[in-house]
Amino acid sequence: MVFEHADHTVPAHVLATGENDMIQSLKRRQAVAGLAGLGFVTPARAADSVTWYISQFEAEQAEALGKAFTAEHPGIAVDVVRVTGQVAFQRLQMDIKNKTPHCDVFSASDISHMAILKEKGELLRYEPPNAAGLAPVYRALSDDGWYYANNAARFVLIRRVDRVPADIAPKTWTDLLNPRWKGQIATAHPAFSGGMGTWVLALTKLYGWQYFEKLAANNPRIGRSAVDPVTLLTAGECLVSPTYGPAAYHGIDKGSPIAVDQAADGAVVVVFPSAIPAGAPHPAAARLFLDWLLSQAVTRRIAADGSDPVRLDVPPRPGVPPLDAGRMIQLSAAEIRRGVPEIIEKWRDTFGS
Repeated sequence: MVFEHADHTVPAHVLATGENDMIQSLKRRQAVAGLAGLGFVTPARAADSVTWYISQFEAEQAEALGKAFTAEHPGIAVDVVRVTGQVAFQRLQMDIKNKTPHCDVFSASDISHMAILKEKGELLRYEPPNAAGLAPVYRALSDDGWYYANNAARFVLIRRVDRVPADIAPKTWTDLLNPRWKGQIATAHPAFSGGMGTWVLALTKLYGWQYFEKLAANNPRIGRSAVDPVTLLTAGECLVSPTYGPAAYHGIDKGSPIAVDQAADGAVVVVFPSAIPAGAPHPAAARLFLDWLLSQAVTRRIAADGSDPVRLDVPPRPGVPPLDAGRMIQLSAAEIRRGVPEIIEKWRDTFGS
């Protein structure tokens, strides 16, 4: 394991002792620093906490994960800050600019955010042991020592099961362009949802921007988060939507009258990475939490909610078909970084929001 930016703060009581005690304390600190360079670090303390900027899960799911971590590591509380993906990134950047670090672990919904932070030297280097269990495709999309894919999910088509029978339900992304669905489609907004930005970019790659010009003619209801379409369908305000699979399955588990269909014209998979900011106030606890996020137990837990498992030793949720790599609309982190800002502007011009 490799660690950087380890804590070596002189305890308060040292300042009240004599000069010899202070010298001995500094020698001990130098020894700790040497051990850190060899891969050892001061362990997390029971009084530590973790502030987690998270957009990958709904608030309820994120809070449950935070409590599960604390149950396994008593005394280390998790402060969950759940906002949409672009807002989380903006908030972290503002913390960095103002030199007021709050975030210990950043879990993004736009993988390109991690490359930006790494280039600016704003990530702490750490190699979590549990990263060894990642499936090769997700290990390849991670950047060893800097950030790791801890979650992945595909976009799906959802419908009100009681008002949209299977024989007329959209089966492809292009089916959403049918005038039958005018005023009945719910979507997220790419300026707020990192996952939605990836979906819009993938469909632009597949069909060109004219796809969204035609979608705009159907007057969709546009929210912010990829969770919002599930809310709108549950309330009966819309009938169909392209949205984030785990949000749909979570709604189904809570009794929402919706059904999930896989789009036949291409799978859009959003890869969600996590990392530790260089200025993390509690780096030892942050390392522990990041490694825990990559564990088999956590992967199994989030896969049960409909996420695609990032580890080889965890199966998908029953009823969720395995990913077919041949049907995936491939996007690199570089494509996402270049393309999402452009499609956000195009979206605003086309949809007026």
